[in-house]
Amino acid sequence: MKTERRLLGYLRPYRGLFLLGLLATAVSSVLDGFTIVVLIPLFKHLFGTAGALTTGASRLEAFMDRLLAPVLAGTTSGEAAGRIVLVLMAGLLLKNTTGYAASQISVRIQEGLVRDLRTEVFDHLLALDLDFFQRTRGGQLIARLITDVELSKTAVSAALASFFQNLVVIVTTLVVLQQISWRLTLLTVAMVPILLLGIQALLRRLRRYSRERAEEMGEITATVAERLGAIRLIRAYGGETREGRRFREQADRYRKRVIRAQRFSSLTSPVSEVFGGAVLILLIWAGTQPAVTGVLVSPQVLIVFLVAALKMMAPLKSITQFPNVMAIALASAERVFEVLDRPALEAELETGRLARFEREVVFDEVSFHYGDEPEVLRKVSLTLPRGRVVALVGPSGAGKTTLADLLTRFQEPTQGRILLDGVPLPEFSRRSLRDLLGVVGQETLLLNDTVRANISYGRPGAGPQEVEQAARAANAHEFIRALPQGYDTTLGERGTRLSGGERQRIAIARALLKDPPILILDEATSALDTESERLVQQAIDRLMRERTVLVIAHRLATVRHADEIVVLEAGCIVERGTHEQLLLLDGLYRRLHDLQFRATVSSTEY
Repeated sequence: MKTERRLLGYLRPYRGLFLLGLLATAVSSVLDGFTIVVLIPLFKHLFGTAGALTTGASRLEAFMDRLLAPVLAGTTSGEAAGRIVLVLMAGLLLKNTTGYAASQISVRIQEGLVRDLRTEVFDHLLALDLDFFQRTRGGQLIARLITDVELSKTAVSAALASFFQNLVVIVTTLVVLQQISWRLTLLTVAMVPILLLGIQALLRRLRRYSRERAEEMGEITATVAERLGAIRLIRAYGGETREGRRFREQADRYRKRVIRAQRFSSLTSPVSEVFGGAVLILLIWAGTQPAVTGVLVSPQVLIVFLVAALKMMAPLKSITQFPNVMAIALASAERVFEVLDRPALEAELETGRLARFEREVVFDEVSFHYGDEPEVLRKVSLTLPRGRVVALVGPSGAGKTTLADLLTRFQEPTQGRILLDGVPLPEFSRRSLRDLLGVVGQETLLLNDTVRANISYGRPGAGPQEVEQAARAANAHEFIRALPQGYDTTLGERGTRLSGGERQRIAIARALLKDPPILILDEATSALDTESERLVQQAIDRLMRERTVLVIAHRLATVRHADEIVVLEAGCIVERGTHEQLLLLDGLYRRLHDLQFRATVSSTEY
């Protein structure tokens, strides 16, 4: 019941609209009952006397006579029948009008609820730690955000509204039936528990199989997103057939899970249908037995009773489907809540003091490891003085990028602390801390938006002249101007319309426009050709002026002029100093240097 109650909580903002929908549903249901009962006086005026009536039916007929008296006063039987037909049509029109209003209200509630839940999930995803995204396939998250949220809404809107609507119809119809013959009504009601008990066994398996189906759909979504994102790799290595076969196998697994779930879902409808037919036959037989009804029921009254009973079958069938719909919806809701229940480490973005940078950033014996894995960093102590350039070098896996992630608080140290002007980073709000930082990485991330929007992402309110000035400083203005719409050109997903060097210069322009006092350069030129690297390096040189810079590099030529070079190996600092000092040590830095420059540097430089 926890999942059900939690889902119902999302209905709270729509209480008034939901009650209005129930009111419209109740009016529609009462009118539905009225259109059935009005058949009794219609039959009487069409066929003469209604025949032998039960006591309740007589009361019902007398009530209808009083209700229709103003309409039928002074009319013959033929005229009365005509006016009753008009009343019947008016009732049908009003009933369907209120029913339509109820359905539209239900749609407004559904879509509002989906928006609220989907937005909450998306906002929560933005606040989760990076480890979660590294462990979870992106397609699974997309499936939960889109498909599972869409299915979850049926539990708190469509199914719930439909349940109450059908419940009102059933109650109204039962009142009518009871007035005609309480014995036949009791017989009808006595059959319902038999149907409900028969369906319960199906629902338990349906919920489990629905969750399995949702999980498999998440895997399919993840596979499609991943493989289409790697289409160049697939084609370059001739993997089309292999990937097609793999996807067919996955699609076939999903097909089997859907069939298994549908096997139990589809059973509820025929079971209800057969049950309804059996009840109808039983009522026809019982209605012709005075020993059962207590009186001989006329064919006209029996027809009215059967029409009312049949009208009740559809909502009764729908109510029996309600647990079926809920089982599917709750299976999806559980997957959604699994995401929402993860602790949001970024949730305190707006809490803490405002960060300012005046003197230095200090890493004080910082250690870090991912989960139960070995330590990536071991008691690293490092100082970044204001206005200085500090470079991190070392083999892959030494912990260079992790150190930068700790400064941005993408990760938190497992031991030790990081101080900004003597204050531990957790005392600052993450947002104010990141306002001090600019990051340019090896993999340039651009959004499917205009060039202008991508450059001004760190300063959304920047004017056109400021954007252009940043682009000029990043050596990007000329190629941007050559694009079809210039700065208003949409770059496409991940900026695929641009070359690697052009994307990198857009990223540098973005950092220049933000104008942060602390800059992190993570392999910013490692994947570029010579000409692109020259242009990007010029832009980086402008970007680094009068800033505190943490440079992560494999190409040692890019860090020769750093104020301090820190050499990392296996998560520890093994050397530190200037380029010349480290060469003289004849240690790891010297070996890395020799490997990179052996073919081009003469021995006299040493």
